[in-house]
Amino acid sequence: MVFALAKPFVYNTKSTQHRKGRDLILAIDASGSMAQSGFNEKERFQNKFETTIALSKAFTKKRFDDNMGVVIFGTFAYTASPLTYDLEALSYLLEMTTVGLAGESTAIGDALMQSIRTLSFGEAKNRAIILLTDGFHNAGRTSPSLAVKKAKSLGIKIYTIGIGKKSDYDVALLETISKESAAKSYHASSASELRKIYEEIDQLEPSPIRSENYLNQRLLSFFPLYVVLLLLLLWILYPKRTSILGAKS
Repeated sequence: MVFALAKPFVYNTKSTQHRKGRDLILAIDASGSMAQSGFNEKERFQNKFETTIALSKAFTKKRFDDNMGVVIFGTFAYTASPLTYDLEALSYLLEMTTVGLAGESTAIGDALMQSIRTLSFGEAKNRAIILLTDGFHNAGRTSPSLAVKKAKSLGIKIYTIGIGKKSDYDVALLETISKESAAKSYHASSASELRKIYEEIDQLEPSPIRSENYLNQRLLSFFPLYVVLLLLLLWILYPKRTSILGAKS
């Protein structure tokens, strides 16, 4: 009974081995300008970065069959989460990021190159990057053109999303990045527009499995329960058998 109550389980490895989704990276701008508030119509005191993180978390919950990762960038870029099917862990890591964590500037080229490196550990045929920024490329070691050229050679699509006013970020650069990689560029001046953009990208890059109950664990509690039932049955029958034999003797 103790073993049964401990809920023993094994991982169902087939669930991850036969996935047919895509490798997808969220490259999110965490520079100082993302600390500006007023982007969310319903939460006026929430800054652009907090709103972006909240909507990004909602987007990841729908990617049931995708191997996803997160790259955070500012003055430099780093991988906040490698490619993973564990969407709950990914959501938790998104919550741990803050504005200015990667510096105050905007290194779009480094963000793309770091996203490409992170994607190199995946095996999916379909690969894409969603780049969200509210600034101009003004830092880093890699130029955006070089990163786009690398992505294009590897067949990686780059969707770009400009956050805030169009005068605040390099519209031409983002449109060029998406066009060169056979993807699409978007503009989000509010939280509601960003939500709609995520919904459109969700349709353009669909995830094959649409199920909210996707478990990787197989409970084994019933095995010790069978043993318990067998022992209880023997315990009940044994006294009766001994009493009958005793009466016959």
